[in-house]
Amino acid sequence: MFDDVTPRLGLPYVVAAQAQKHIPINESLARLDGLVQLAVESRAVVAQPASPVAGGVWILPDNATGAAWAGQPAGTLMRFESGAWEPLGPTEGVLAWVKDENQMVAFDGTAWAPLSETFRSTVAATSPSQANTRLEILEQEVTLSGASTATTIVIPNRAIVLAVSTRTTVAITGAASYNCGVAGEASKFGGSLGVAKNASNIGVVGPTAYYADTPVVLTAVGGNFVGGKVRVAIHVLRCDAPASV
Repeated sequence: MFDDVTPRLGLPYVVAAQAQKHIPINESLARLDGLVQLAVESRAVVAQPASPVAGGVWILPDNATGAAWAGQPAGTLMRFESGAWEPLGPTEGVLAWVKDENQMVAFDGTAWAPLSETFRSTVAATSPSQANTRLEILEQEVTLSGASTATTIVIPNRAIVLAVSTRTTVAITGAASYNCGVAGEASKFGGSLGVAKNASNIGVVGPTAYYADTPVVLTAVGGNFVGGKVRVAIHVLRCDAPASV
């Protein structure tokens, strides 16, 4: 015995001898159109848009307002089509591209969280006693302001840095260019870098060891940062001591 809808996406089943089968089929197609390769307009808009784009999807923030939005739980997906809003409850693991933030977010079962701070590690070699040599990448999208902005991710203590790469994800305003480095070495990983969207740099350096957690610093050149975002990736080599016996 089937339920009325699918368990994950809530797509209505067509039951035996059902009249007007096109209704649940079209409803399922419309829902798939909104949820597959999900791209949402925003997760910060509080007031229900007066003229939403057809097929547009929004992630509701706290205290959303409007005839269809008010009273819906924060985190709900609200999809607009044919003059009507449909609330969609996301399931754990759903990913969405947020257009006005230019980044991916994931639903953890309770709330949406950005994937702007990511960490990937690969063990390149390991000893019988678990002394590992690891290649790691730490990544963050940084919103720029003022004379300089530091990352909240850091070059780890006792890591060897191979490179810090950057890409401008939202065009930078206020500054003519920017430097990428660390405190005391403003352009260690690149100087006079581009402010236009998609400008990028691969700041390869001679392997450099760090003996304290060290943030990457983006420093404005030719004026302070007024706006813009840069994605920063720290490429490091790390070594683990043998496991305890």
